[in-house]
Amino acid sequence: MVHTAPPLTPDDMQGRPALTQVGLASWYGPPYAGRHSADGAVYDQNAMTAAHLTLPLGSMVRVTNLANNQSVVVRITDRGPFVHGRIIDLSLAAAKATGVYRAGVAKVRLEAYTPPPKPNGIPGGRWCVQIGAYEKEKDAIHLKTELMRRYEGAKVIEFAGPTGYWVRINPAYPDHDHAQLVSESIRPKETQAEPFLIRTD
Repeated sequence: MVHTAPPLTPDDMQGRPALTQVGLASWYGPPYAGRHSADGAVYDQNAMTAAHLTLPLGSMVRVTNLANNQSVVVRITDRGPFVHGRIIDLSLAAAKATGVYRAGVAKVRLEAYTPPPKPNGIPGGRWCVQIGAYEKEKDAIHLKTELMRRYEGAKVIEFAGPTGYWVRINPAYPDHDHAQLVSESIRPKETQAEPFLIRTD
């Protein structure tokens, strides 16, 4: 029987954070509201949640808007933002609580507290490479076909998201180093889109 660790709560955010970041925050609401987040739950734009590319799902993060010093605690339930230069996508409620909503994009500080590793999980987590988004489904399907030929041992999928069509490469062994090698081998000229290295657990 596999035992999973209980989810973190704001009370667990004591001591030194596992990760501190400073960068740009944005927010997301419609058309994402009602869709499934990366953790499997339905995204509620009125809950205190956020999307991050690399923090383990379930992490608790204190987000402070450096322009006004307003802060909020959010749970990482989703992946993003898929815009280079941004480090976190806040829910609508969290964006309003920090003043990011009106600004659209704001410089913030993140203090992240991560849950303990899952039993029998891959050390450092499970990773993949995501490319897109494409306006036309046929472009994503074409890239998927090309990447399936190149990475025979990998699982390559194409899927629709709120902003377009994406292609995801799950390496045969999905640790960070293998996913990083895949990401570095992809040339932007051949994909017409930047690859994103993301954590899937």
